[in-house]
This record gives sequence, C-alpha cells and structure tokens, in this order.
Amino acid sequence: MAARFGRRLRKGAATTAVAAAAVAALAASQAPGVTTDDQGRQATGAQSTPETTGNVSGDDTATGNGGYYTDLPPLNSPTESPAPSATPTTGPSGTGQGGIPATVLDAYQKAAAELQTSKPGCNLPWQLLAAIGQVESGQAEGGRVDADGTTYTKILGPVLNGNGFASIKDTDNGAYDGDSTYDRAVGPMQFIPSTWAWAGRDGNGDGVKDPNNVYDAALATAHYLCRADRDLSVQADMNAAILSYNNSQDYLNTVLSWYEYYRKGTHSIPDGTGTLPSHRSDRNSGASPDPKPRKTSRPSTSKPDGGTTSPTPTPPPPSKPTTPTPPAPTPTDTVDHLADSGTGQLSAKTGDTFDRKVVVKAVTKAGKAVPKVRVRFAIMGDTDTTFTGGETVATVVTDSSGKATAPALVAGQKTGGFTVRALVVGRTITGLDYSATVAERQADTLVRTSDTELTCTPGGEFADQVEVKATYKGAVADGVAATATLVKSADDPTENDKGPYFKDASGKTVRTLTGLKTDADGLLKLPKLYADDTTGTFLLRITTAGGATLTVELKVAAADSSPSPSPSPSPSPSPSPSS
Repeated sequence: MAARFGRRLRKGAATTAVAAAAVAALAASQAPGVTTDDQGRQATGAQSTPETTGNVSGDDTATGNGGYYTDLPPLNSPTESPAPSATPTTGPSGTGQGGIPATVLDAYQKAAAELQTSKPGCNLPWQLLAAIGQVESGQAEGGRVDADGTTYTKILGPVLNGNGFASIKDTDNGAYDGDSTYDRAVGPMQFIPSTWAWAGRDGNGDGVKDPNNVYDAALATAHYLCRADRDLSVQADMNAAILSYNNSQDYLNTVLSWYEYYRKGTHSIPDGTGTLPSHRSDRNSGASPDPKPRKTSRPSTSKPDGGTTSPTPTPPPPSKPTTPTPPAPTPTDTVDHLADSGTGQLSAKTGDTFDRKVVVKAVTKAGKAVPKVRVRFAIMGDTDTTFTGGETVATVVTDSSGKATAPALVAGQKTGGFTVRALVVGRTITGLDYSATVAERQADTLVRTSDTELTCTPGGEFADQVEVKATYKGAVADGVAATATLVKSADDPTENDKGPYFKDASGKTVRTLTGLKTDADGLLKLPKLYADDTTGTFLLRITTAGGATLTVELKVAAADSSPSPSPSPSPSPSPSPSS
C-alpha cells in the first residue's frame, strides 16, 4: 500500500511511546476481542483450541505457517458507512489505500456469495477474504492477474525447509511450486500443495482447480475458513479460523486490522494498479517477490593487543539513476471504450425470457477488438427482472472478436422500465446503458368454453362454473391478469349488492374477484357461484389486461311448482249395435 504504517513510525523522531500510541489508535477501531497493551502489542480473545494453542504444525495450516506481509492499514480509515456494504463503491472515490483490484475484489465477493448459499451458518464476510489476501500476497501483487483471474507469474512463499519455518517435504513433485524437494506456499492466497490437494476449488468454472487463480484460491479460502461448523460472526470462531490459516498471533492481529479497515469502506481500482506492501515477516527467505536484503557490514579485524576494531564502513558506490520499467499493459489496459454490438430493442412480457441479449464489444482507441477483457453487466432500477439463474450481476469475458454477451434476461412480474449497464472490470471508462421494458401480458378476446345456460334457484348453487378462454392476436394468452365482477347492469359496471355471489376462503359473500390469471392454455375457471333470495337475470363481467371483456348472463328463478296436467282419460269403446 502507498501509506506504510511501519515506515511512518520510523520517520522523524518517533519514539517507543509514539509507536505504542499509534498502534493503540489503530486498535481502537479493530474487531471485538482485539486489545492493545501499553507496548502497542495486540491480543485477541481467541479461545484455546487445537488450532490456536501453538501446537499446530506447519502442514496443518493452509500456508504452512509461512511468511506474510506485516504492513498495517493506515490510521485514517476510509469513511465509515452506516453498515458494511455487500457491494463496494466503484470508481476513483475513496482513499487509495482502500482500493482493491477489480478482478481480485470480484473473486472475494463471488466466493463469499457462494458460501452464503452452501454454508449460510458460517456468516463469512468477503472483507475477511480481502484481509487475508492483502496479508498473504498484497492482493495478488497489486492485481497482476489476467481476465480469467490467473496471476501473470507464480506467487511463491519461502522454501519450507525448516530454516525458520516448518519443514515440509515435497508433496506435489513440484507441480505447483516448482520444488521437488520441499513445499512452498503458492498463489494469491498462499496455499501449500498438500493443503490445496484437498481444499482446492474451481471458482471460475473452467474445470480446473488452480491455486494461482484468484477465483479458485478465494473460494478455497472461504471453504477452509468455514470448516468445523464455524460461525464467523462469533469473534472466537473468526480468530480460530484465521489462526488455522497461519498459526501466529501477529498474523491474527494483522489480518484483523485489515479486516476492520475494509469493513469501513473500500473501492475498486483497475487491475495491476495496486501497490505491493514492503514489509514481510520472512525477509531474506526466498519468497516471491524477494524482499529487499538487509545491509551487511564488513567483518571485524584484530588489533595488536588482542582486541578488535570495527572498520570504517565503506560507502557503496553511487548508483546510476535508473528509469523503472513500466509493467506490460494487460488487455484491459488497452480498452478505450465499449461499443454496442447489435443488441436491439429489449422488451418482454411479464414472466417471459427476453428474445434479445445485451451484446457489447471492447475496442481500443483505434477501434481494434480486445479479447480476454472482463465485462460486468448489472440490472439497475425498480424491477424483479434477473439474468438467467436469478442473478442481477453477471461478469463475462470478451471472446476473440472482443464481444461479450450478457446472459438472457428473464422478466419478473413487475412492469415498467429498467436499465442494463455494461462496464469494463478494472477500468473507470464510461460504460453503456441499455433501456429495457417489461409489459403486462394481454388478451384481446375472451370466450366461454361452454354455451350451457347458467341458472339457479333462490338460495341455491349454480350447477356449472364459468370458464373462459383468452387469446391475443389469435394465440393463447397465458398468464393474463383478469377481474370478475357481478355488475348492476350492462350500462352500470358498479358492483351489484344483490343476486349471485362468490364465497371467499372464510365463506363470506364476495361479488368482485381480483388477482385472477389465465393458465398456460389461456383458460380461466371461476369459483362456484351461489344465489341469494333475489330472482331475476344478472350479469357477470370478466375483463383482462389488454381490454378483452366478456359479459355472462346468470338467471335465478324459482322452481316451477304448478301441477302437471293429468292425462286425458281414454274414451270408452262405443257399444256395439245390437244385432
């Protein structure tokens, strides 16, 4: 980071008291359970468990108890938000020290989101992954990762040969760390090969578990921390999880310091623009990148009287000023803007999948396509529309033609407009906004499915239920909202207060039904109808979104009680004439 806590304490006339006061000031904003003594040392309320007692061997931890960056966050923390935000602000706002490279930040958030689904009881905050990533590798060496999240060069910890560290013989035949004699921690989250063998995860969905990929490593770290049914909202569990990663009290204190710092706000910065920390616990140990070596003095010489004298230090020869070589630009660095690539009009009916997708193209200033660039699509506005899979944010890598196609949009039940925004991950260039609309499903025709006359006696129940079919431009109109009302007359659509009625769930009289919808076949079958003691002809009016209307007659009449006419008696046969 640009501001170095340790460096500030060594500037000027900093005394031990000043240093202790500075650390105490930092500790005032740390996590619950972190305290600072009068010498500026921090301690936590970690409970004694097999992972926190100091009896953990190097190969029982994720990192083999290897080295780590000891730089502490600045005292002037970012502006604290009312509550920790799940989505940090983007763009140039905020302090430089609080910035996390965009792809690395995306990996932390995706890993934490996956744990919310697979292990919700763990309550893993993404800021804890960010704190560990800062301490282990300086956020993948300042975000030096490609579009897929893989580091441009391997990040290797010191050789674990027992010289100041645990002794861990080779377990991967050098496949991950290039060392076939001893193991070394590998990647942005510094897993030793023997731990990666069982803890590794495929976080970016490419079918490979690669410790050098920040998506894979972040997801593996998330699952590693959430072992043993831990609840990381409990401070003792969080402490135990961190110590299981690297069993060092100083390591715990450093991670908790960064965790609290990130909880108070952070922002996305372009990949490759982060500043690597400068102080390590394993300097001169062969870690990558190699820390600056300590200065050494010439050996003492003997005096004639048997004593020794220290030679006058020889100043090093002046070095010629060198111009630092700028890092090679990543594909993301070359993007000038996003261009539309034939998206077209975005519209759909409620519940439907949009027939068009958002397609953008990443191009250079000269108009050349840029492949392997991460583009983030986000749905914005008051809508329940999502991408396929239920997400509202999706990240896609541009193909060989520079194009990125967002997942299909699936309309919810809310109608109206919203926006789909496309941004280049890791750049602050202006994105593209696309307007989209969700319209209500409609019907233009309603017909009864039966021509049976609907009749009932007073106080009785209609024998047949009303069923109608809705169509729109001749096609089945499914999912169309409808209303059914018993109206006073053909010219008066207000609700009738007598005559036929429906019943609600509690058996009460209801003469207007709302919230009705046609089924997949466009059919709508109304509940049973009942009659009060009023006789006559009544009207039931059904209307749908889109303006389709159907009026149905209902007749209530008393049963005919007049006696049936008796059949006429058969005439008596005429007497035969007498002979």
